Amino acid sequence: MKTFPRLPERGDFAFQMLVAPHRSSGAAMHDLRGFFGLHLSKTMPFGTVRDDEGHMYTMVRAVNSPTGTPNNTRFIYQSTRVDGQTLRMDKPKMLATAQTLMPTRALVEGDTARWTSLPDEAGTPWKLDASGEHIHWLEEGLMDLQGRNIGPGMQWLLPGVDWGTFYISQLYDVAGTVEGRAVKGIVAVEQSYMAEGGQVHAKKCLIVNNKKHVIWCAFATVYTDGTIDAGTFLVGHENLGFAFLCNEKGEVRTTTDVEATVIRKDGDPFIDKVLLTVEGKDQWEFIPDAKGRMVDFLGGHVPTAQQEGRWQRVGDTRVPDRWFAWGEGDRRNGTARNVLGTEE
Repeated sequence: MKTFPRLPERGDFAFQMLVAPHRSSGAAMHDLRGFFGLHLSKTMPFGTVRDDEGHMYTMVRAVNSPTGTPNNTRFIYQSTRVDGQTLRMDKPKMLATAQTLMPTRALVEGDTARWTSLPDEAGTPWKLDASGEHIHWLEEGLMDLQGRNIGPGMQWLLPGVDWGTFYISQLYDVAGTVEGRAVKGIVAVEQSYMAEGGQVHAKKCLIVNNKKHVIWCAFATVYTDGTIDAGTFLVGHENLGFAFLCNEKGEVRTTTDVEATVIRKDGDPFIDKVLLTVEGKDQWEFIPDAKGRMVDFLGGHVPTAQQEGRWQRVGDTRVPDRWFAWGEGDRRNGTARNVLGTEE
């Protein structure tokens, strides 16, 4: 049973969230309508793939909506091949791509949402096709990834007095090429709905602007036996947090009864490990990739420390084949629910 040490005002639900699956479709991804008084801000394809030598490549593009606030950064591409030590932004390759402010939009092939660069803009063209069944993400001359969906989509809602966030996610199991090398991994396509002028991580963002979250991570693992764990974990202060879990059968479990303990070295913005408990009994752990720290994000548009790793149930002995767990934390926000951190 929840308790309320702080008595909230009207319209403030002390960071309680709603979370559920939803039926993904290209038509829904393409639709510009708002929900709950919030506007579609942007579509965010992002993910991690690995080649046969174990090198990682991560990418994210801000696909702006006509009803949203445009990102200053349009495309980020990171690779462990830049310095061989960790994920670093490959800025020459990033800047060679079309820096599209407002992409073309179309609904094609019956139920596929398509976004593309503009025909006459500088830089190499790109295209994103996404539906409830498949994805094709092409950054010409750099990467070409295609795949099928992993389970149902996820949706969560966080209401607030003046602001709010409605958030959509769909995960895909992908393969293809990056820099001419064969790769496989996971890509997510997420969409955020914000108050007018809002932007996830930056403006009118209830979670980040109020320094509320301890851990936030989308993840998926496809094991060698064909089984799958996928979903999102979010844990923060007051009542903030949820777990969304699905498997290879399309079965979904959700709950807001979730707690976490984040372990990091003193002064280190990055996470060493997370121990997470779902409904008091289901134990999970986040294992950071040794080369998964995204050091070039620090001090940028996104204020939190981003890193790649893998989630697994504690004691799980299945062998992972391909995976991603793009997570973030902020040492200023502490190490557990209502255990605050430092301002440094």
